[in-house]
Amino acid sequence: MLFSPAPGATVVRSSDSRVLMYYYRHENTEVGCCYKYLMFSYNIIFWLAGVAFIAVGFWAWSEKGVLLDLTQVTQLHGFDPVWLVLVVGGVTFILGFAGCVGALRENICLLKFFSGVIGFIFFLELTAAVLAVVFQSQVREWINDFFLANVKAYRDDIDLQNLIDSLQKMNHCCGAQEPSDWDLNVYFRCNETHRSREKCGVPFSCCIADPADSVVNTQCGYDVRNKPQSEWSEHIYIKGCIAALEDWLPGNLYTVAIVFVVISLLQMVGIYLARTLISDIEKSKFSY
Repeated sequence: MLFSPAPGATVVRSSDSRVLMYYYRHENTEVGCCYKYLMFSYNIIFWLAGVAFIAVGFWAWSEKGVLLDLTQVTQLHGFDPVWLVLVVGGVTFILGFAGCVGALRENICLLKFFSGVIGFIFFLELTAAVLAVVFQSQVREWINDFFLANVKAYRDDIDLQNLIDSLQKMNHCCGAQEPSDWDLNVYFRCNETHRSREKCGVPFSCCIADPADSVVNTQCGYDVRNKPQSEWSEHIYIKGCIAALEDWLPGNLYTVAIVFVVISLLQMVGIYLARTLISDIEKSKFSY
């Protein structure tokens, strides 16, 4: 009786001519190298970026002496920007590592973890955007309270100072709603028993810069609020930063939308590469 080998089978004849052995070679079951190395290249960039963020965060803490005394981390009453750098760096590092190792080792668990976390982050971003549009007044109130809390802690942390100064200089604003918000800070408070040289003043970032000045005058805000309020506009910005943000947003709505779309597309590409690679790996394992 004759047997015909199945398509794709290799025929091997043993020493006994009556015994035939068939070895099947399955076609198109290997994991695609294209998706594998695209996934690796995609994630190596984020992995290196995560390492850089973490390094910058710890460097900033070392400059402030936090690494020598970790109790200082909990002493700040405002927002420490280093926390944001470390969190972003940590998440980016973990996702980049999972994507790189998952692609190279063809590890389905790591790839599912990567795609799942990316999808969850995308869902959070989308939810936050929708809630910000629906609950605009509550978001505005939260941002106002957040800014005031950090005005109060302005002198507690150098990174917080630099962040607030940058916001005020870039947006030509002072305080959350008005310059008088700086009364919340113990150094700038208008108090008769207060002996700070910055009493009844504002930070230099509130000052209207003179183009002729080649050096920043860090004392330009001293005693400004001791003057009649009608004269404040000659020396400092009188618009609050919340109002400045509200004025800036409508004119830059397309820019914000483009940034959001680009970030979303990068996340979708990552999810697509991971899911495609998972599918190829599962097909390869099933075929064997």
